[in-house]
Amino acid sequence: MSKFNLMHCQPDPRMFTQWAARRGWLGPGGNIGYAMHVALHEAFGERAPRPFYYRDARAGLLAYAQCRADELREAASLANPDLAAALGLDCGPRSPGLNVRSFPMQWSAGRALGFEVRVRPVRRDRDGREHDALHFAIERKQNDDRLNREEVYRQWLEREFTASGAAKLVATRMTRFHLTGVLRRTQADGKSGAMRRAETVFGLDAVFSGQLTVDDPDAFALLLKRGVGRHRSFGFGMLLLRPAVG
Repeated sequence: MSKFNLMHCQPDPRMFTQWAARRGWLGPGGNIGYAMHVALHEAFGERAPRPFYYRDARAGLLAYAQCRADELREAASLANPDLAAALGLDCGPRSPGLNVRSFPMQWSAGRALGFEVRVRPVRRDRDGREHDALHFAIERKQNDDRLNREEVYRQWLEREFTASGAAKLVATRMTRFHLTGVLRRTQADGKSGAMRRAETVFGLDAVFSGQLTVDDPDAFALLLKRGVGRHRSFGFGMLLLRPAVG
């Protein structure tokens, strides 16, 4: 049995929003990125799939799971009934239930593939602080505001693919961009006794679609497992693949 699988489920928007609101995990504007992260960990425990991508109510949730399909289904069967219903893990009138299928991890060098990925294109400065990749580029171009946002983000994405030698971008375009607020927990401070608390982090939310070619099969497999860029716990970075066109 494969230990790398693609999982799909159809969360119920109303039930999941209510579940997240009761738990205090509903982000600003109804963003459910971190709530989905928490829900998957509560439902599947150490077998929680990642990275994941919640597109919308119609397309549902996609995620990569690094465990066998039977292990994933066993974990789902032990989930709290309210949470299972909110995530759409059981087959019913509003949900097809949990679907799992084996996903390939062996790709030949030079293989052309279509892709889609939701990312948060940020760069870190020397102090470890995150900045919009566009603003980061402008500062290093002496405030040249003529830099194109999509091109800067495309270059950022290209670096993410080529840093480990995993793949090369052949063609890509940004299909969506907006700012989102994500809810997350701060770290507890043992010295001051401060407890973990929820805080909102606003940032970039971009979706790219295009075509790539595999360079290093092993590095590409690791990229699929890990995801692209940062903030993968909030639903960013899952690399969706499809057959190349043309």
